Amino acid sequence: MSDVFPRRVSPLEPHDTAGPRAGPAGAHRQASNRAGTPRWLRGVSWSMPLAILLIWEALARTGVLSAQVLPAPSSVARTAFVLIGQGRLIGDMAVSLLRAATGFTIGGALGFALGTAVGFSRVAEAFLDRNIQMLRAIPFLAALPLVIVWFGVGEAGKIFLVSLGVMFPIYINTVLGIRQVDPKLLELGRVMGLPTRTLIRRIVLPGALPSVLAGVRYALATAWLALVVAETIATSTGIGFLAMDAREFLRTDVIVMTIVIYAGIGVLADALARFLERRLLAWHPNYAKGARS
Repeated sequence: MSDVFPRRVSPLEPHDTAGPRAGPAGAHRQASNRAGTPRWLRGVSWSMPLAILLIWEALARTGVLSAQVLPAPSSVARTAFVLIGQGRLIGDMAVSLLRAATGFTIGGALGFALGTAVGFSRVAEAFLDRNIQMLRAIPFLAALPLVIVWFGVGEAGKIFLVSLGVMFPIYINTVLGIRQVDPKLLELGRVMGLPTRTLIRRIVLPGALPSVLAGVRYALATAWLALVVAETIATSTGIGFLAMDAREFLRTDVIVMTIVIYAGIGVLADALARFLERRLLAWHPNYAKGARS
C-alpha cells in the first residue's frame, strides 16, 4: 500500500534532509524530547526552593527578620530534632498521616462512586448533582460546629471533615472525565459489537482516568487543608495540635516547623500522584513520553 499511495510531505512539515547521516546530537535531542522535561529545568525547579531557604537564613542571621516573626531555617531544624529526640514529632506525624489516609480513602471512594453514577446517568445527575454542589459550597469552618455536635471531639469528626473535602474534587473530575470521552471511540466500540460492560471497562473508564487522577492530585492538597481545620478541634495529638500548642506559648519556630511539614508532605503526596499518572497512563500519548516535573 505504501508503494501505491506514497506519503506526501506537507510544505509546512520539516524535512529530514540529513537522513541516516544525522549524528548523535539529533538522536540526543529526540531522546531528550521523549524523556520529557530537560534535566536543567528539573534542576532549576529544585534549586529555587533551596535559594529561598538560603536567602531566608541570611536575612534571619543578619537581623532583618526577627526570630519572633520568622525564625531562621536552622533554628526550625534544631527545634524539629529536639522534638524528635523527645519522641513527640514522629508520633504526631503518624497520627496526622493516619487521619489523612483514612479520610482520603473514604472520601475518594465515595466521590468516585457518586461521580461514576452521575457521569453515566442523567437520572442520577438530577437526583444527586445539585445537592452535592450545595454541600461543596459550604466552608470547612462553617461546618465545624455541626461536626462537633454530630461526632464530638473524637477521631470520627476529623476523619469526616477530611473525607468531605476529598470527595468533591474526585467527584467533579470523575464526572468530567466520563463526559469527555471521545464519542468516536464509543461509536467504534458499538460498531465492533462490544457489550456495554466491556465498553465501559475498555473505553470509558480508561478515557476518564487522566481526569480522575487530576482530581486525586487536587484532593490530596484538599485533604491537608481539611486536616488543618479538623485538628483545631480539641485534641492532644497530631501536627495541628503541635501548632495550636505552640501558639499558646508563642513558639514561632514550632509553628513554622509544622507549616514546613505540611508543605513537605504535600510535595511528597503530589510526587506519588505523578508517579501513578506515569504508571497508569503509560498508554496515553500525552504520558507515553514520560513527562516529568
